[in-house]
Amino acid sequence: MPALLDDAARRFGTAPAVATELTWAELREQVRTVSRAFAAIGIRAGDRVAVWSPNRVEFILALLGAECLGAALVPINTRYRGEEARVILERSGASALVLCNGFLGNDYLGMLDGCELPRLHTVIDLSGSALPWPEFLDRGASVPLSTITAAEQAVTPETVADILYTSGTTGVPKGVMSTHRQTIGVAEVWARGASLTPEDEYAIVNPFFHSFGYKAGVIAALTAGTTIHPVETFDPVALMGLIERARITVLPGAPTLFTTLINHPRRTEFDLSSLRFAIAGAATVPENLFADMLEILGFDQVAQAYGLTECVVATQSRPHEDPQHVAHTTGPAVPGLEIRIAADGEILIRGEYVMLGYFDDPDATAAAIDDGGWLHTGDAGCLDEHGCVKITGRLKDMFTVGGFNVYPAEVENVLSAHPDVVEAAVIGVADARLGSVGQAYVTLRPGATTAGLPDYCRERLANFKVPRSFVVLDEFPRNASGKILKRDLAPGQPSR
Repeated sequence: MPALLDDAARRFGTAPAVATELTWAELREQVRTVSRAFAAIGIRAGDRVAVWSPNRVEFILALLGAECLGAALVPINTRYRGEEARVILERSGASALVLCNGFLGNDYLGMLDGCELPRLHTVIDLSGSALPWPEFLDRGASVPLSTITAAEQAVTPETVADILYTSGTTGVPKGVMSTHRQTIGVAEVWARGASLTPEDEYAIVNPFFHSFGYKAGVIAALTAGTTIHPVETFDPVALMGLIERARITVLPGAPTLFTTLINHPRRTEFDLSSLRFAIAGAATVPENLFADMLEILGFDQVAQAYGLTECVVATQSRPHEDPQHVAHTTGPAVPGLEIRIAADGEILIRGEYVMLGYFDDPDATAAAIDDGGWLHTGDAGCLDEHGCVKITGRLKDMFTVGGFNVYPAEVENVLSAHPDVVEAAVIGVADARLGSVGQAYVTLRPGATTAGLPDYCRERLANFKVPRSFVVLDEFPRNASGKILKRDLAPGQPSR
């Protein structure tokens, strides 16, 4: 990452790196300032630095400043509640946390109050509480620049750059480790597929805490000299105003983003003609979405991609594919990766962008990556005659809500802790706007109702994980060993 920044500063100099904020040369110097500040508070190579913030320039500076010291980035979803964040901070052993207290009314500091996190020694707040960001930067003056230069020179392509946490079938978060080589490599692959150039204006709506907004967003832009426009929250009118004002050319996102713009009553008030390239993925894709993106929104090129946190970009549509083909396939494997379909239909991936493994979890790593180096994705699919992947379903329970993965076990664990719930099971059901949403099935203690369950979940889970409906059953369908048969839980009528 230090070499990438040096190269960007040399090649692109005074061109804008982060719109209205920093040029490429200024970005390079600001990253060194942040690295010095991290060093001043005791961050060293191998440490973990967590960031709990929306898409802001400080997020970019924090992640790069940490990585240039040889520390690993640990992003935290801004929708997470205190317990969800605490688990990630604890499992990662993060030494420092950069947060934006008060974002969307969330008291992140308050959520963590009382949590025992002995390895977390410093909390830096972009909004001014705790250790304010400006004061944090000032501390870096005590660290000689030579110290930072030496630290940067010690970073290698095989240094761990980031640990991105994802819940699994047990509901316990697992930290996906990637090296600098892998993070930059997958970003370069995505940038080439999108034909990014220094002339592009990239509105990054995908959250920086997500692998897509981070690697296919920030880092991809760094590799190509593309100007970054961070978008903190998705407001369709504000986004269309940004597209018109900044002449945005690149706009990836979940299908929900594009369907919202296509159907927005004020769409024709804005000049969207600058739009050039988009990838829509991560959820169920409406049949006519890509044709509408070309014809109504005016994109020159649209694509699908397939990936997961363990391998961020695995496939990508070929340039200028027929929109009907794009709607049904996610493209062939990107250079550097192999894909095959196992006998049971599971998609397997092998190659240089597959994660190192799960942080401090060798058993989970061994379960995910077999002796042949193949990552078992848990997704079911097939290959068409062109070698393009078609996703046909999930072998595991995970479903996607508006681009965010939801692992039922995590939600079920929360529901089962409620005193009125005997047992719970959660599945994804189709939703026209979000692709899918959660539906919970519960058995209850005598006299209980589901009335308090939504609020109970909202207090403990990010909003996209909260089931949209609850169905009460007298008993669950089970197999001979007593396991709940989720395939027999047909979407039902929500209880009132």
